[in-house]
Amino acid sequence: MTIIDQEPLAFHNLPSDFEGRTLQGQALDRALLERAGIAQAQALAAVTNLDVLNGVVAHVARQVYQVPQVVVRNFDPSRRELLEGFGLQIVSSSSWGAQRIEELVAYRGPKVVFEAGNGEIGVYELMIPGSWQGRRLGELLGDTACAVVALTRAGRSELTDQEASLEAGDILHLSAAPDGAEAVHHRLVGG
Repeated sequence: MTIIDQEPLAFHNLPSDFEGRTLQGQALDRALLERAGIAQAQALAAVTNLDVLNGVVAHVARQVYQVPQVVVRNFDPSRRELLEGFGLQIVSSSSWGAQRIEELVAYRGPKVVFEAGNGEIGVYELMIPGSWQGRRLGELLGDTACAVVALTRAGRSELTDQEASLEAGDILHLSAAPDGAEAVHHRLVGG
């Protein structure tokens, strides 16, 4: 793995066990890209905070060097259309973050985040309301056919058991059939 950045201090953000190469310079410098190994690269991620630069670097990687896997970061949502015009795979943390905030604020019920098969089983996300503060997870689940995937509190997820004490705002991920998720949701809103 090779990382190119024009700011040498940016390399201090890498973990101490980073084993790749770092090269200082402009991401559009053809000689630097070739020194980085773009001609043999299997993947490229263009992740600057300049969407136009990301788009051009990604386009060059794909069209000139035939890099098979190219992904770009979309920093400014108003520029997403530009990147889409290149037909690139896009990761837009700003748009995703805004969508996620909206989901959490406008929470209305169990939300399926993954479905297996034809939807017979899913992973559902449920937010714990204030009325369940301090109550046990086992009390919430009761005899439903649900398996706890994770409990997230203040952005930190963990595996847990039926004895876990719930807090308002916790996010519970359950594996269940739709009727099982609805039963748990009904308990949540019913108190």
